[in-house]
Amino acid sequence: MNQIHTRSEQLDLNLLKVFEAVYRERNLSLAAQALYLTPSAVSHALARLRRQFDDPLFVRDGRRMSPTAACQRLAPPLLETLARLRELLQHRDRFEPASSRQSFRIGMPEATESVLLPALMRALRAQAPGATLASVALPRRDLGRELAAGQVDLAVDVALPVRDPVRHRPLFEDGFCVVARADHPLARRLSLKQYLQARHVAVSARATGQVIEDLALLNLGLQRNIALRCRSYHAACAVAAQSDALLTLPESLAARIAPDAALVRLKLPFALPAAQLHLYWHANSEADPANAWLRGLVSEVCGRKPER
Repeated sequence: MNQIHTRSEQLDLNLLKVFEAVYRERNLSLAAQALYLTPSAVSHALARLRRQFDDPLFVRDGRRMSPTAACQRLAPPLLETLARLRELLQHRDRFEPASSRQSFRIGMPEATESVLLPALMRALRAQAPGATLASVALPRRDLGRELAAGQVDLAVDVALPVRDPVRHRPLFEDGFCVVARADHPLARRLSLKQYLQARHVAVSARATGQVIEDLALLNLGLQRNIALRCRSYHAACAVAAQSDALLTLPESLAARIAPDAALVRLKLPFALPAAQLHLYWHANSEADPANAWLRGLVSEVCGRKPER
């Protein structure tokens, strides 16, 4: 009896997160992915749990980890307690935007900054004048890990193949257009043949790989002539304004950059699905009042109704 009492007093709460993930996923690799740990780390944690509870807890059945009878009895009250603990910690303070001096970090691509940040800063200044905001680069492969670690509060990016515990919701859709310098020979009318024969500027944060408009052309069995690949739409617009190169870009971005760069907007001469921008956050932040407020603010700025 004393040994059981001692073991419960020494229980590492981080191990309970591993128990929760393995119980829900029934697979060590999937549990490791959900926790952003290595399978080896999950295996070691599970071994500690087995010693702690003096029970195998899960037995391997092929790739599946099946819970033991003791695990089945333990899991419901344990998972409920974990959920209540998270809710308690997340609601320990009320969030008052008007008096907050909190610093927020949002991961977003450079192109999204030009569209989102001006309106977001106006809203932030009106509702939470003491709060600060940082927009940071966030590689897509690190999105879940950075959200889980609290390195960023939210992320805004195109639709990505994420899974729980990363949560997401759509923000807005953005179509595409073409911009060219005002006195460009193709500034009045642009056919598909002319588009394909012209020289183009492509924008991508990646050093190699197809950009979205080239993927669409590839599906049509077509290819365009890319004269320059760069990382910034602002730089690409400056190039297009001083050359014969065309630039394909999101319409919302063209509306903000093109007039200042003496560029004209043209209709894209082939079908290209609109880009869907999504808002991403971690399940651990779901009930956090500050994070919920920030999600609502971003949603409102993008013309979406706040979450309920």
